[in-house]
Amino acid sequence: MPAKGSRGGAASGNKTTPSDAARIQSTQAKTGKDTGKDTFPARTQAAASRNAAGSPPKAGAKAPKA
Repeated sequence: MPAKGSRGGAASGNKTTPSDAARIQSTQAKTGKDTGKDTFPARTQAAASRNAAGSPPKAGAKAPKA
């Protein structure tokens, strides 16, 4: 059972997919809500893009030798 007050997030293992982001953005648009920059739909779309691309390398990490 999750800890009381747990909100999930990246540590929970449930990552936002592009289809999740599209569903959220579509629902917001249909109800007349803003879907522009700095809105919840925009943040979910950015998260889905990051998740689909995989984790970026950490700063200072060396590239593998060929």
